[in-house]
Amino acid sequence: ARTGLAELGTVWQEAAAATRAALAEPRFGPVAEWANIGPYRLLTALPPEASHDPAVTVLLTPAHRELARTAEAYLDCAGQAGRTAAALGIHRQTLYYRLSRVEQLTGLDLDDGEDRLLLHMALKGARL
Repeated sequence: ARTGLAELGTVWQEAAAATRAALAEPRFGPVAEWANIGPYRLLTALPPEASHDPAVTVLLTPAHRELARTAEAYLDCAGQAGRTAAALGIHRQTLYYRLSRVEQLTGLDLDDGEDRLLLHMALKGARL
């Protein structure tokens, strides 16, 4: 909650960011609260072109939609292959194959924390 008209600009920006996050991430529900959108607070503050990284562009094409979904699920599951495979309803070997393809296409190393962060943020940002 905010008080006074002096904070109107901030309230508007937070409401717009929460709305964008709710549209991008169904788990936030039809109405999202600024305090509950987590990393989307940072992503929505970036200019739209800033969340598009050249390394990830290839994954965002329709031809590689399933690989992008797999990579995001893997990162959402903290890199736990068993959980990811179960969430996607695929065999663990299929998951490993897809992750290998993600690395080949992007040039990113999923064993490197900064590469994982870049990939995760770019995939989340692409939905905004």
